Amino acid sequence: MATRETLRTGVADGVFTITLTRGREYNTITPALRDELAQAIDEGDAERRAHVILLEAEGPAFCAGYGLDWSTKAQAGEGAREASGERAWDSVADLRMMSRFVDTYMKLWKAAKPTIAAVQGWCIGGGTDMVLCADMIVAASGASFGYPPSRVWGTPTTAMWVHRMGLERAKRYLLTGDEIPARKAVELGLILECVPDEELRDHAHALARRMAMVPVNQLVMLKLLCNQTAEHMGLGSTRLLGTLFDGIARHTQEGLDFVGRAETVGFREAVRERDDRFGDYGSGPRGRAKGPRGAGGE
Repeated sequence: MATRETLRTGVADGVFTITLTRGREYNTITPALRDELAQAIDEGDAERRAHVILLEAEGPAFCAGYGLDWSTKAQAGEGAREASGERAWDSVADLRMMSRFVDTYMKLWKAAKPTIAAVQGWCIGGGTDMVLCADMIVAASGASFGYPPSRVWGTPTTAMWVHRMGLERAKRYLLTGDEIPARKAVELGLILECVPDEELRDHAHALARRMAMVPVNQLVMLKLLCNQTAEHMGLGSTRLLGTLFDGIARHTQEGLDFVGRAETVGFREAVRERDDRFGDYGSGPRGRAKGPRGAGGE
């Protein structure tokens, strides 16, 4: 077993497990998590004892989006330089920066071996950019998904929503930013299945072990065969557009106003003001007392 700053890894019964370990911070995305996750996925794909890669997380949330502390400071600093006339927003530099995150998430998709994600609690914003790249998603019944930044300040970067849900269903939830409880996510085709909260870990590991009984060469060929269908339907070009649009969305007048409000009242309060009128993302999935806005949510 190997432990890093944001995650740990281990291998047993043909399964390479990656566990996000920043549970107190809702496993929000940071540059350190990005870099360690990329390394861990590569290690799992190269591990001869492993046939399957399983991604799971500790704590009340799988991933509550990007960490607000570092991401908003970067945006605010950039906005100040633009306002002073020091430098205009550089869309290419923004695309290159965000692509480093997207390239990490896409390792779950591009890994030769199958990838499974086990999700509990919140998985929203950037957390969905990550998890929707896994080949299969199993969720606890108390889990919730969603992309609240679509209301202001972002677009999905990995562009998996239409691929998983279909055109109209993806529009329904991206054009509102509404929350999707796990059971509804199964109905919509966003995720594979959901199980009682207390059974999530055992169920996900059992599925991974069952899959690991298949020869790895078979798994690699079958995954590639399935993924190529989506790639030929234009997934790659849509992903590029999503990543570019995410940068543009953060630099519209509404996006800049949102950051300005965050500088005045704090980012958590700005997110709260944005989402309160929609009546969701407020108390955590299934009545928990603290939702994602205490940590990330973007």
